[in-house]
Amino acid sequence: MAPSLDFSQWWSKDTRKGTPVVVTMENPNYSVVEIDGPDAAFRPVEKSRGKNAKQVTWVLLLKAHRAVGCVASLATFLWALLGAIKKRLIFRQGVSMDNEKMGKGKALFTVIKMFLVTALAILAFELVAYFKGWHYFRNPHLHMPRTSDIQSLFHMVYVAWLTFRADYVAPTIQALSTFCVVLFLIQSVDRLVLCFGCFWIKYKKIKPRIEGNQFESDDVEGSSFEYPMVLVQIPMCNEKEVYEQSISAVCQLDWPKDRFLIQVLDDSDDESIQYLIKAEVSEWRQKGINIVYRHRLVRTGYKAGNLKSAMGCDYVKDYEFVAIFDADFQPNPDFLKTTVPHFKDNPNLGLVQARWAFVNKNENLLTRLQNINLSFHFEVEQQVNGVFLSFFGFNGTAGVWRIKALEESGGWLERTTVEDMDIAVRAHLNGWKFIFLNDVKVLCEVPESYEAYRKQQHRWHSGPMQLFRLCLPAIIKSKIPTWKKGNLILLFFLLRKLILPFYSFTLFCIILPLTMFIPEAELPVWVICYVPVFMSFLNILPAPKSFPFIVPYLLFENTMSVTKFNAMVSGLFQLGSSYEWVVTKKAGRSSESDLLAAVERESKTMNQPQILRGASESELSELTQLKEQKESAPAAKKKVNKIYRKELMLAFLLLTASVRSLLAAQGVHFYFLLFQGVTFLLVGLDLIGEQMS
Repeated sequence: MAPSLDFSQWWSKDTRKGTPVVVTMENPNYSVVEIDGPDAAFRPVEKSRGKNAKQVTWVLLLKAHRAVGCVASLATFLWALLGAIKKRLIFRQGVSMDNEKMGKGKALFTVIKMFLVTALAILAFELVAYFKGWHYFRNPHLHMPRTSDIQSLFHMVYVAWLTFRADYVAPTIQALSTFCVVLFLIQSVDRLVLCFGCFWIKYKKIKPRIEGNQFESDDVEGSSFEYPMVLVQIPMCNEKEVYEQSISAVCQLDWPKDRFLIQVLDDSDDESIQYLIKAEVSEWRQKGINIVYRHRLVRTGYKAGNLKSAMGCDYVKDYEFVAIFDADFQPNPDFLKTTVPHFKDNPNLGLVQARWAFVNKNENLLTRLQNINLSFHFEVEQQVNGVFLSFFGFNGTAGVWRIKALEESGGWLERTTVEDMDIAVRAHLNGWKFIFLNDVKVLCEVPESYEAYRKQQHRWHSGPMQLFRLCLPAIIKSKIPTWKKGNLILLFFLLRKLILPFYSFTLFCIILPLTMFIPEAELPVWVICYVPVFMSFLNILPAPKSFPFIVPYLLFENTMSVTKFNAMVSGLFQLGSSYEWVVTKKAGRSSESDLLAAVERESKTMNQPQILRGASESELSELTQLKEQKESAPAAKKKVNKIYRKELMLAFLLLTASVRSLLAAQGVHFYFLLFQGVTFLLVGLDLIGEQMS
C-alpha cells in the first residue's frame, strides 16, 4: 500500500486560527463547507510569508557557514593539541626527561603506573560485566549460580570479586570516605566563615588607619627626628635575574638618607654573581645611599642564618625597626611612610605586613592559578585574621618588624625551613600584635615553571608540620588565653596545614579512583561536584578576572594535593626532604615603571664616563675581572621542556576515574563530569610540559 502523502492535518496545526464553524445546507446539491478562520482579505500579514526563496537560501547559507566555521575551529584546536602531544610524548621533540631525580621518585611513579593499569583493566572488566548483565547485587531477580553451575572461570572470578568487594573492601572505603567528607565539610565551613569575615570588613570599611599626617612638615631636615631609624634587609642567594631591580627599588625609598640603612645580605656561592651584586651596591653607594654589602663565609641555616648573622652587627642596636624584602620584591617609594607610622602610639604592635602583587600573574596558566590562591590568602585569610585576631603568619618579606619584638621572641632560628612562620608564632605567644595592610602592595614574582612551583610548595607545606612538632609544647605552656591556643593548634596548624592536604589527597586522588571498581563506595555528586565548585567560586572572588579558570583551578588543586600531602608527611615525621631548601627560580620580570626607570638610567649612563669617581682600586679590579668573565663565559644552552611522568600518569588515572563516574551519573551530571574529565586532561598536558624559554 502506498504511503499517504496528505499533509493537511500536519499543516493545519500551524495555520489554524480562531474558532472553526461548520455550516450544513439541507439541499443535497450543496456540500459541507468548513471555515477555519476569517477571510483571507482580513487576515494579518505574516512577515515570514514575505520572504522569497532567494532570501531563505541566503539565510540557510549563512547558518551553514557559521556551523562550518565552528567545526573548523574545533578541528583546528584538536589537531594542534594532537600535534603537541605527538611532538612531546612520541617524537620527544624539545623534550628531556627529568633523569636527575628519577631515582628519588621512581617508587611513586611505579605505584601510580601500576594503579593506572589496574584501573584501566578493572574499568574494561566492569564494561563487559555491564553489557553482559552480571549485576547480582543490584538486580534481585537474577539467579545467583551455584558452584556446579559455573561454566566459565572468568565468570567465577567475577562472582568471587563481587563477594569479596561487598564484604571486605567496600566497608573500609566507605568508612574512610565518610571520614574525609566530614573533614572536607569542616574545612569548607572554616573557609566560608573567613569569607563572611572578609565581606563584613568590606561592608564596614574596616582597615588600619593612620591618624593625621605623621610627616607633614616644610623643614624636612629640621623634622628628621620624627623619622625613626629603619634597617632595610635584602637577603638573596644566587639571585642573578632580580638582584638589580630589588636593590634599585629599595634605594629609592622615600625616607631621610641618614635615618635608614640598607643591608644586602648575599649568600651566593657563585663568584660572578657576587661581583655583580657588589658592583650594584658600589654604584648606589656612589650616589649617596647608605648601603652595605654582606657575604657570609659559613652559609648555614639558609635564610634564617643569613638574617640572624645580619642582626648580630653592632650598629643594629641604633635602629628601631627592620624592613625585609626578598630579592624579587620591588617596594614603592612610599612603602616606609605607609607602614612605619602604624607603630606610633602602639607599643604592643610587633609587625606590619603588606600585601604582595604580582608582575607576571598573566604570564601563563600556572601563574594565573597561583594568583587565585595567593589573592585569597592575602585578602581573605590574612586580612580577616589581622582584623579580628591580630595574628597571622609572617610572609617572610614585604613586612616591617619592631626589632624589640624580634629580640624578645628569640630572634631568627635555624630549626625549620619556615623561619618567617616560626618567628610569627613565637612573637604571638609573647603577646605581640600584627597588622595587615591590604591596600599597601609590593610587586614581586610567582614561579613561572612547574618545577620551581612544586619545590616551593613542598617547602611551604613541610615546614609548618615541622614547626608544629617543635612549637606544640610552647603553645600549651604559654600564658596566652585558651581560645588563642585553640586557634593556633586547631585552626592555624591542624585544619589549614594538616587536614587540608590530607583529605584533598585521600578523597580526590585515592578514593575517587577506587570508586571505579568499587561502586558501593560511590561518592555523592555534591562531594565531587557542587561543594568543590562552590568553594572554588569563593576562592576566586578576590581575583574576579580569573573566573574563566574556575574549572582548571579546581582540577589543578586536586592534582597538587599529591605534592602537598607528600610534603606534609615529610615535615610531620621529620623526613630528610623536610630540611631541603631550594631557592625559587625567578624570571626577572619588571613592571612598566621599572622598565621606564631602567631606560632613563641607561640613557644617563651613556653620557657619563664609565669609571666611577671615588671607587676604590679593589672595586675597579673586581669590575674588570667581572667583564673578563663575561667575555670568556660560554654561551648559555637553550633550555628545553621537561616531562614529569608521575603527574602525567596521575592525570590519566583521574581521567579514568571521571570516565567511570560517567557510567554511574545521569542527566546534567553526565555532561559536567565529561567536561571535567576533558578539561583535566588539557590542564594536565599544559602543566606537565614545563614552559621554559
